[in-house]
Amino acid sequence: MPDAGMSGQRIALFTIGTQGDIRPCLALGRGLQQQGHSVRVVTSLNFETWIRRQGLDFAPLTADFQALLTAERELADQGLNMRRMAALFRTRFEEWAGSWAVEGLQASEGASLLLGVGNSTLLAQALAEVRGLPFVRVQLQPLTPSRYLPPMLLAGRRYPPQLSLAAYQLLRLLVWYVMQPAINRRVRPQLGLRPYPWHGPYFSETGLRARVLYGFSRHVLPPPPDWPASAMVCGYWFLDEPDWRPDAELQRFLEAGEPPVYVGFGSMVSGDAETFTRQIIDSLHRSGRRVVLATGWGAMSAPPGRLDERLLVIREAPHDGLLPLMAAAVHHGGAGTTAAVVRAGIPSVVVPFYGDQPFWARRLQAIGVAGAPLSRVEVGQGALVPALARILQPAMRRSAAALARQLAAEDGVATAIGQLRAWDLLSGGAILPFAAGAPA
Repeated sequence: MPDAGMSGQRIALFTIGTQGDIRPCLALGRGLQQQGHSVRVVTSLNFETWIRRQGLDFAPLTADFQALLTAERELADQGLNMRRMAALFRTRFEEWAGSWAVEGLQASEGASLLLGVGNSTLLAQALAEVRGLPFVRVQLQPLTPSRYLPPMLLAGRRYPPQLSLAAYQLLRLLVWYVMQPAINRRVRPQLGLRPYPWHGPYFSETGLRARVLYGFSRHVLPPPPDWPASAMVCGYWFLDEPDWRPDAELQRFLEAGEPPVYVGFGSMVSGDAETFTRQIIDSLHRSGRRVVLATGWGAMSAPPGRLDERLLVIREAPHDGLLPLMAAAVHHGGAGTTAAVVRAGIPSVVVPFYGDQPFWARRLQAIGVAGAPLSRVEVGQGALVPALARILQPAMRRSAAALARQLAAEDGVATAIGQLRAWDLLSGGAILPFAAGAPA
């Protein structure tokens, strides 16, 4: 329990993205709150109700990935085309960033520590610079350069150490190409800060010493031996919903036969969800497996007509409650879904859409809890049937169960909080809320 003789701190956590990006941040925020700190999550309006339901403060930031993915459904079909992705996000981030400086100043009012996650990192860093506050990066993917771990975009390939380091520098330049208009044309001028040089902020001495909390497990990705002490791999941050129970229809389905296979692609969307859904269902019928299919944000659609008795369609359900009831999972390999699947102790077939998903697919394959990742073209050609047969063999199921036991021994949130204390960035004590009248 917090020491009532000490005041807690006000922490503003900036994050934008999909549900899989937000969920670990809420787990970290709740952990900080339980230690006596007041946490404000700064993100898009579509997550406000969810955040407040967790007991955390909220402030709005213009950046709605759900609306973007819904409007740009073809993005999922071109998602592994880095040039297309970079051009789209460069334009969209600059549009969103027109209001980031004002929103960020309001959201960080009264804070004593700023945390920046993923695409919002450079905004939070600029606000910390203006306000003279400590700042920590929070990441769900490995971004610290290493001789021994090539960048995510080169997942599954081996490179000589020096070539690996050079690839990181190129990746940083690509990231800066995407973020440069938003940060140098919008955020920093509006905050009265000088623009970064042509190569961005990543090559300065400050950038090299940046403190980073990584929200993934060393059992899934061991930290490379050349990572500095400022890069801390904490373990996963899980946001549980312990009160969830299967509804009557799902409960009947679970009781009617062997554990089913879960199929869900979370926050992904598809340009032709009907065709993709039909391909998935046809493959699963041929496999003979019972299936729970979650349509999520729209990568799949509810199939028309009378459903097969071996298939149950839902929109979504909490992964911490549902996945342990499954025999295996077919998913996109997002950081959050990957964490939930390995925690559940079940093997995977991963069908990546874009971003970091091919990387996590290769990691699961490398540690023996998934087969080779499949493209959606391969799914349409029937590759899902043999892929399911391979992952459901006893050896892979034992490996998945053993990994889950290792993860159960970790407490990623406690490790992250302990590291913030080790860096002298956190006190302990009774909650000191954000001032009344601050952004709501």
